[in-house]
Amino acid sequence: MSALGPSVPLYIVDAFTDKPFHGYPAAICLLKQEMSDADMQKIAAEMNLSETAYIQGVDGNDCDYKNGDRFSLRWFTPTNEVPLCGHATMASAAVIFFVCDNPSPSVTFQTLSGDLIVQRQGTGITMNFPLNTPQPELVIKKDLIDSVHYSSTTKKLLVRLKDTCTRDDLERIKPDITNFQSVESSGRIRGVIVTVKGDDPQGDKAQKTYDFLSRYFAPWNGIPEDPVTGSAHTVLAGYWSGILGKKTMNARQCSARGGDVTVHIRDDGRVDLTGEATVVLRGSLTI
Repeated sequence: MSALGPSVPLYIVDAFTDKPFHGYPAAICLLKQEMSDADMQKIAAEMNLSETAYIQGVDGNDCDYKNGDRFSLRWFTPTNEVPLCGHATMASAAVIFFVCDNPSPSVTFQTLSGDLIVQRQGTGITMNFPLNTPQPELVIKKDLIDSVHYSSTTKKLLVRLKDTCTRDDLERIKPDITNFQSVESSGRIRGVIVTVKGDDPQGDKAQKTYDFLSRYFAPWNGIPEDPVTGSAHTVLAGYWSGILGKKTMNARQCSARGGDVTVHIRDDGRVDLTGEATVVLRGSLTI
């Protein structure tokens, strides 16, 4: 039997939820020393979650997770590295704030997409992103559909359902995912958001209401349906703010796992996404 290699702290965190086995899971590794890209990719394949995130000191230096406020962050799918991932960023911040007991009010992650500042909000976590308000594409007024809008910056199509549609109607929709890519193969669309005005007087938590509800499908990226999608809410926030005349809204993504997001449009034209995160596994990985 060969000697065991170095041990890497490993966590699985469900983002955008305060309940285990809801929201969007991500694996988080805290690195104490340099790790090769090949090993990062192997671990991500072994975890087999949509993203595995690696936190370490800036420029690969050793760092103090308990007291530091600036870290390097990278995200890997089971097959490749990606430049940005919202839910794994939230999950990473949850490990820093609530597992490492870091008292900093905010941390900065140095990433392939630039610096991402993530703030602590009580038991929640706030991420700041560009606002991607979609433009009108079609007014259909047919069957369940009210109108269609398009965000060129995110390549997302937003389909609004009629106000007569309920949350149950949204959750019962079963699109032909296998047909999406054959219908649209130009690369113009990389995801479809289906949304409806909130109609749930109680929500999934006592006394909580939702301003809007959504689901998100992205088979072009190998994701039939996403559990909770930060980037989709940068599109939804701009759209529903114009419709409802609100800057702060509570949202629910109605996937099978489900998740809650509070969106707040800032005066600088960006949007804050706030949610909670739940650590469901704490352990270590030996490589």
